[in-house]
Amino acid sequence: MGIAETKQWHDICDISALVENTGVAALLPNQQQIALFKITGLEPDIFAIGNFDPIGKANVLYRGIVGSAGEEPIVASPLYKQHFSLRSGECIQQPDQFVPVYPVRTHSDRVQVFF
Repeated sequence: MGIAETKQWHDICDISALVENTGVAALLPNQQQIALFKITGLEPDIFAIGNFDPIGKANVLYRGIVGSAGEEPIVASPLYKQHFSLRSGECIQQPDQFVPVYPVRTHSDRVQVFF
């Protein structure tokens, strides 16, 4: 029987590494890739989602174009252009498809993700 992993806050990068309204990829200690987005004019303004596009089957979401679908902040996959909510991870066009979302906070100008 293995030891259960406990979730905790992990330091990912300096906030200055994030570029307004675009994505940055990061590798978590568990070897999963995430996409971080800093969106101007939103509160909270930093989002973390899984970087793996479940439709295109590639780690590319950080390269997507950010925008909105109504009031929902989204990223459009650079492969097939499906829109994923940055809040829920749900694919707008195909609700049965989704990406994981992670809580994010900043602490002393560092971006931290909870997983």
